[in-house]
Amino acid sequence: MQTVTTARIHFVTIADLYDFVSAAIKYPFDIVLKSGHYNVDGKSLMGMYCLDLLHDIEMSVHTDDASAFFKDIEKFIVK
Repeated sequence: MQTVTTARIHFVTIADLYDFVSAAIKYPFDIVLKSGHYNVDGKSLMGMYCLDLLHDIEMSVHTDDASAFFKDIEKFIVK
């Protein structure tokens, strides 16, 4: 059974969405972003356009080892 790791992320610009998807598509596991009532695939740029960028977004990563991915998206993680 895979571990699900969650984090809150935040995007400032549309270019941030492109950067995030570019990082996400390098990994074979599922990445789900939740904003309001929407759950979208973190590897889908079109899906990400449904997100409310004014607020933090809840991210769920479905893998046993997400350390490399978290390092790649470090600038988006809310600390």
